[in-house]
Parts: sequence; structure tokens; C-alpha cells
Amino acid sequence: MSDSTESLMKQRFRGYLPVVIDVETGGFNPRQDALLEIAAVLLDFDDDGWLKPTETLHYHIEPFAGANIEQAAIDFNGIDPHSPLRGAIAEDVALKEMFKPIRKAQKAAGCQRSVLVGHNANFDHSFMMAAAERSNIKRNPFHPFVSFDTTSLAALTLGQTVLVKACKAAGIAFDQQQAHSAIYDTERTAELFCWMVNEWKVLGGWPRAND
Repeated sequence: MSDSTESLMKQRFRGYLPVVIDVETGGFNPRQDALLEIAAVLLDFDDDGWLKPTETLHYHIEPFAGANIEQAAIDFNGIDPHSPLRGAIAEDVALKEMFKPIRKAQKAAGCQRSVLVGHNANFDHSFMMAAAERSNIKRNPFHPFVSFDTTSLAALTLGQTVLVKACKAAGIAFDQQQAHSAIYDTERTAELFCWMVNEWKVLGGWPRAND
């Protein structure tokens, strides 16, 4: 990361490093239901000032002890929580591994905190933070309550709230057969977020002369 892109990331998001996150779970309750899969996409500005995805991190997660798993949830996401072929690891191990490159990117960008970017971001944020709390992780790079929600941003910029419809409106290819896996949804959400940030730049919204 060059000095110019470091300065741009820090200035563009007021000291936050946006990191796109998607989770797949065993239900809707972050305190009781299992976190089964998590993916993160790191972002950076290129030399011309366009925001782009740079790296994808992905982990299958073992249900924590006593976790609830709703049948409807796994019917929806297609995950067999107990399959050895998943290569699942404990959620504390997964989060610690995921947070390492995120903290490194945060430091390189000159940012003080990372902020979760997600489609219906509160859902992903609540599950990730609950898992971090269960894992007693002290160095969580993410802000405890701030998030950037691409659902709201897409409603504003594209008149759409559903991920597949927002992506199609932005000209981003979306394969519904691959949807509802954390890695696929995260990468499409990252493309959508980058498209919206870059489109705002094209329209003259940022940077402004007085920034």
C-alpha cells in the first residue's frame, strides 16, 4: 500500500477500514445458534483511487458447545454441520486467524478500527461479535456497534434491497445456484460495495475540494 492509498483509505472512511463479512448460521439468535461459516473480503484503493477487493478469507466453523441448530436454517444454507469433509475448525481459532490479516491491513491503511460491511449487516455483526465474546478475544479489530449496511446503500443507490437484485442492477454477475455460501455472498457484497463507492466518486460525490 502506497502512502497515497493509505491516506485515501483513512480519509475516505474517517479512520475506518471497511471489511466485508458474511456468515452462515444455524439460526437467527447469535447467543444460542451456531456460527457455521464465515468469510471476509479485504478492500483497498488502487493507484487510480478505485476501491477494489484484494483478498478473501474463509473458514468453516465447528458449532460451539451447546449450540442450537435449526433444521430450517441448514435446509436454507445447505450446510451439514457435522460433516468431516467441511474441514471445520473451532470458532476461536477461525476468528483469531481471520483477525490477523485484518489488523495488518488496518495498520497499513493508517486506520484506528475496522468496520464490518455486510448485506443486512446487523445479522453478520451480531454473530461475529458473539463468537468473539465466547472466544474471549481481546484484540477484536472491529468496532463494537458501527457497521456499513449494503442493504440500505443499495436501496439509496439502486432502488433494490435484495442482494441478487442489487448486483444485477449494478451489472454484477450473480449465480443464484452458488448463493447462500459465505464465500460467494461475501465476494458479491464486496463487489457491490466497491461499485457503490466508485460510482459515487464518478458522480462527483467524493472527494470534494473542501475535504
